[in-house]
Amino acid sequence: MIKTFFTTTSLFLATTLIAQKNPVLNGNYADPEGIIYNDKYWIFPTYSAPYEEQLFFDAFSSSDLAHWEKHPRVLQNTQVKWAEKAMWAPAVLENNGKYYLFFSANDVHEGEIGGIGVAVADKPEGPYTDLLGKPLINDIINGAQPIDQFVFKDKDGTFYMYYGGWKHCNMVKLKPDFTGLLPFDDGTYYKEITPKDYVEGPFMFIKEGKYYFMWSEGGWTGPDYKVAYAIADSPFGPFERIGTILERDPEVAVGAGHHSVIKVPNKDKYFIVYHRRPLGKEGANERVTCIDEMKFDKKGRIQPVKMTFKGVKYPLK
Repeated sequence: MIKTFFTTTSLFLATTLIAQKNPVLNGNYADPEGIIYNDKYWIFPTYSAPYEEQLFFDAFSSSDLAHWEKHPRVLQNTQVKWAEKAMWAPAVLENNGKYYLFFSANDVHEGEIGGIGVAVADKPEGPYTDLLGKPLINDIINGAQPIDQFVFKDKDGTFYMYYGGWKHCNMVKLKPDFTGLLPFDDGTYYKEITPKDYVEGPFMFIKEGKYYFMWSEGGWTGPDYKVAYAIADSPFGPFERIGTILERDPEVAVGAGHHSVIKVPNKDKYFIVYHRRPLGKEGANERVTCIDEMKFDKKGRIQPVKMTFKGVKYPLK
């Protein structure tokens, strides 16, 4: 399920219309994971910089989608002894009163130490500490570089993680305390579920009983980065590619991808939180975080997202 449901009303008490503008965060941030914690919207992004400088995570919170409070360095490599460079792609969720931040580190290759780690905190803003003292997944299985993880809680309470770069995507079943993996019913630990044209950046949510699986295609350093999706009846797929829903717009930005989705509580309203490269910017790390509305047609298919500079308005209608 999308990790955004709660019962409070305080998030929606504003009476004046507030305009959010894209990008929503100051500075270069990418791979944003959006979520709702404790009556607030949160974004946990990658600090977009050269690998040797990309050694920490900042978080941002907001009550109105327009004014964002920065929570600096909620996790940094001084708390993760095995992470020497390139910490990126946070995936976050709350479970049993604890807050978890999964991350990629070291741009690992065969025979190297790195991959997917997990950190834990008592508050959304941290500080987070390394849960395991080692990677949760280090090895390259089914050709998938262990990066770009997304943790998904299914309807029955089971936690799955989808991950993978190098055009391969695996899913695994997580222990409820996130200290390791559990076997699937057939005794295996890794299942490859790679859809057509998949590159990286998986994301999953449920809408009206259907499993929407999304991913990024193309190269993250180039202008043609984009997001596609599939719909299935099971978290295991099969995930047959339906189409592209987010891509370059010559009037707005290029390199749009590596996203997450937020569902507004008690409303049939969805936002896509993503990064893009502003026009005129060509540096690999010149990426900014934006939010736009994501809509569906009558058949439940995702309509192409129109990237904007104005973003969304608050209160939400």
